[in-house]
Amino acid sequence: MTDLQEEMRSWRRDIHKYPELGFCEERTAAKVAEILESFGLDVHQGVGETGVVGVLRRGEGSASIGLRADMDALPIQELNEFEHCSINDKVFHGCGHDGHTTMLLGAAKRLAEESDFNGTVNFIFQPSEEDGRGALSMIDDGLFERFPMDAVYGMHNMPGIPTGHFAVRKGAIMTSEDIFVITIDGCGGHASMPERTVDPIVIGAEVVLALQTIVSRSISSRDWGVVSVTEMLTDGARNVIPSTVTIKGDCRTLSTDTQSIIESRMRQIVSGICAAHGAEGHVLYQHDFIATVNTPKETEVAIAAALQVAGKALVDSDCPTCGGSEDFARMLQEKPGCYILLGNGDEGQCANSLHNPHYDLNEDILSIGCEYWTTLVRSQLT
Repeated sequence: MTDLQEEMRSWRRDIHKYPELGFCEERTAAKVAEILESFGLDVHQGVGETGVVGVLRRGEGSASIGLRADMDALPIQELNEFEHCSINDKVFHGCGHDGHTTMLLGAAKRLAEESDFNGTVNFIFQPSEEDGRGALSMIDDGLFERFPMDAVYGMHNMPGIPTGHFAVRKGAIMTSEDIFVITIDGCGGHASMPERTVDPIVIGAEVVLALQTIVSRSISSRDWGVVSVTEMLTDGARNVIPSTVTIKGDCRTLSTDTQSIIESRMRQIVSGICAAHGAEGHVLYQHDFIATVNTPKETEVAIAAALQVAGKALVDSDCPTCGGSEDFARMLQEKPGCYILLGNGDEGQCANSLHNPHYDLNEDILSIGCEYWTTLVRSQLT
């Protein structure tokens, strides 16, 4: 193992052991800043609260790009048992952001030492990706004004894809995410006398079934959409018909038009069914993540870098759209760029799903991710 590979593994395990939630990445951000400063980069802390940006300039070139990694962990109790397990109760790097941060640190070190490019690289370490607030926080804090860049690139590990394989596509690679909360106010009462109530459970059941028709009957088969009810809560008891039912869920789409159709139909369904039963219905519909859309030119650049690193057999340049969502989409709204997936493994522990308490980042991909970043920079800033 090379010195840099060993160093990256050490960085990653340290970050994994001390995970921090969104906008609480104080230790992680300080460690990132300290490491970047040791490479001689111009380091800026507190960008978008706890974000860090390291700037590396070489030559006289005016071209510049941004490379982004996320730093936050998840509110999950880790169930792994290795020595570098999380010591913070119910906080866990269950999405591999510790690995993403490490790969980008490794690339910063190599590029600072080798200096074989001409232009400016902005190494962006973003907070609070998991709740969809970190990218906007950095943008609102002047990310693209303070650190001008022609394009911005991101990467995420992906269990289920073989180790070291790359997957990418032009256009939408990840979906938007909207969340909804439907409140149905009826009239509760004794379970033995339902005729004296307006039962919100029965009404809620009708609403849940009707929501399933939005995609099947209101969305074209050419489009992409998912509506999932994930929670149903009441204020009732074993012998009490409740007065209120709360229905929560999640919607995924690839276009703003489909988002609008889903929201509009949901409001119509809730209003109509509740009115038919003499109840009141309210819908809170919130747009959390927008679709992640790769621009054509920058996707070609990313594909070329991946091919150079991994070879044609290990690069899927027209992969299926991923049903997950990504805060990096906000940056792609502001700048052209590309988001690429790097296989974490398709067997053993490395195949465990993201956000699973037994998930673990495959440390074999640290050097591959680092090589991808350095290759991308050299191809763009020549």
